[in-house]
Amino acid sequence: MDAINALEAEMKALSDEALAAKTAEFRRELADGKTLDDILVPAFAVVREAALRVLGLRPFDVQLIGGMILHERAIAEMKTGEGKTLVATLPVYLNALAGKGVHVVTVNDYLAQRDAGMMGRIYGFLGMTTGVIVHGLSDEQRRDAYACDVTYATNNELGFDYLRDNMKYERAQMVQRGHFFAIVDEVDSILVDEARTPLIISGPLDDRSDLYNTINEFIPLLSPEDYEIDEKQRSANFSEEGTEKLENMLREAGLLKGESLYDIENVAIVHHVNNALKAHKLFTRDKDYIVRNGEIVIIDEFTGRMMPGRRYSEGQHQALEAKEKVQIQPENQTLASITFQNYFRMYEKLAGMTGTAATEAEEFGNIYGLEVLEVPTNLPIKRIDEDDEVYRTVGEKFKAIIDEIKSAHERGQPMLVGTTSIEKSELLADMLKKSGFSKFQVLNARYHEQEAYIVAQAGVPGAVTIATNMAGRGTDIQLGGNPDMRIQQELADVEPGPEREAREKAIRGEVQKLKGKGACRRRALRPCHRTARKPPYRQPAAWPLGPPGRPGPLEVLPVPSGRSDAHLRLRPHGRNAAEARPEGRRGDRPSLDQQGARTRPEEGRGAQLRHPQESPQVRRCAQRSAQGHLRAAHRTDGRGERHRYGDRHAQRSDRGNRRQAHSGAGLCRKNGMPRG
Repeated sequence: MDAINALEAEMKALSDEALAAKTAEFRRELADGKTLDDILVPAFAVVREAALRVLGLRPFDVQLIGGMILHERAIAEMKTGEGKTLVATLPVYLNALAGKGVHVVTVNDYLAQRDAGMMGRIYGFLGMTTGVIVHGLSDEQRRDAYACDVTYATNNELGFDYLRDNMKYERAQMVQRGHFFAIVDEVDSILVDEARTPLIISGPLDDRSDLYNTINEFIPLLSPEDYEIDEKQRSANFSEEGTEKLENMLREAGLLKGESLYDIENVAIVHHVNNALKAHKLFTRDKDYIVRNGEIVIIDEFTGRMMPGRRYSEGQHQALEAKEKVQIQPENQTLASITFQNYFRMYEKLAGMTGTAATEAEEFGNIYGLEVLEVPTNLPIKRIDEDDEVYRTVGEKFKAIIDEIKSAHERGQPMLVGTTSIEKSELLADMLKKSGFSKFQVLNARYHEQEAYIVAQAGVPGAVTIATNMAGRGTDIQLGGNPDMRIQQELADVEPGPEREAREKAIRGEVQKLKGKGACRRRALRPCHRTARKPPYRQPAAWPLGPPGRPGPLEVLPVPSGRSDAHLRLRPHGRNAAEARPEGRRGDRPSLDQQGARTRPEEGRGAQLRHPQESPQVRRCAQRSAQGHLRAAHRTDGRGERHRYGDRHAQRSDRGNRRQAHSGAGLCRKNGMPRG
């Protein structure tokens, strides 16, 4: 980093032509035997100066560090708002000098086009070409994009292009030219959450829509004792009573061959009835899919985004179409398939960046051989990470959210509310409307096209934005609003001239006034996300561009039915709890001492249930147990590396605590925890 900084004055002295000529100079050095590592320092210095001249953005020192981590085949964990998009330009330029093509992977078409258009100006200034792969391009357009020095694309498009290439008859018909180096944005979402998601190219089979519609009519006639549902395994099976009832209905419809449903000649019927049962009992409209323009559109369970063009296999999509009474498309057979995990392991070099990777460090190391390195923020974090708030019921939680939204709106404080599904976001929107509050925006898969503009204006004083959990949105939430997005949206039909210039000036002036409001503080809430593991939730930006944001997760405490839990209270975390929560703030609500920003068990014991009447002796015993966990978590070997044992031990303890909390039994006198 110091060596790159030492070249800054030299680069500033170069003319635009001389700076751009550095690209040809670097390529000659590589041809003469130098490696990419040998020219890293001058190449990074060139990109830094080019970014400043073209975009007016000068990469900070920590961004140089992030770029070096990406070049060295690792994952850079950088907080939200630290400029990962700009970080990628440094290693992308360096590795593109090899002439083999570099792929930058984003999570949607909008981000691919935006990043290619903006960062492509840097590459173009330095004499490199930039391509972008989005949905709907022809083979010729894709071939040209892959032939560029730098190619921006989504993970889906890259995978499907690979599958289509392997179905071509001649090598000349292929569009991809190899897999040299890829940088994956939101790497935890793509390489861990969606790693085993198969990309499938399929072909049509015979039309059996009548059979789907007929069997679909049988499922609503069944009672709950006729089937068994396992939501965790996503499986549904008929009970003996349900099988007998179904056999009678199939026999009356003339669809059953032989005596039993499970005779060999009824294999296809069994497949159809199982799919119909899953469609009705396991798939929920507006959560797992939506109906749009007469089609079933799948919603990505990890990002909340629509996935047009993608369909469930083995007849499940047709069963959903029959359930929703839309046109049933012919069933398909699989012709080619690959998972994201297998696809990205083909690259000679692979790197990634995200704001939340440390919790999956072990998986990245074992599966992809990628190390996770945390990059410090450019300036100290001003964000105030509040403790979790836990409520007894969902109704109480949503009432608290509405009260908080109204309170923040009155203070002129913008708020972003994160939900787990379209259903929850619209439920909260309906509750807000019924309570007399109408000034808010809803962002979910239904409003996918407006997502960039809605997010860009989420920082306007008093703004309230309700959003589903979408990773990698990539649009800055600026206090006061985003003037460029407003100009693009509001002046789209205004021709260049004096009138447009005047209105642009007025918009920028209005935004500047809103930015100056001292009372404008960001606030982020996150209603309960039910997951098997609890990773750090997505935070407001760490970079202190203004007054601090205040993320605060809200969750529901599971309590057995018929039992009053009024005697339970939640103990504050340590001696700093009173300082973290101002006097009088939510004093009448239970709070949880597990901060969302903590990423490792050794940083805090997580949620702790305490009985109001527990004795000091019991409390001291529990505290000694916590200290033991901390000691285990901090054991190191002779090289100073942290053992994983302590992490697993603390996580196991935390899982046990949650199971005990579910049981609702009394306290164990030995360690002060709920008895399982």
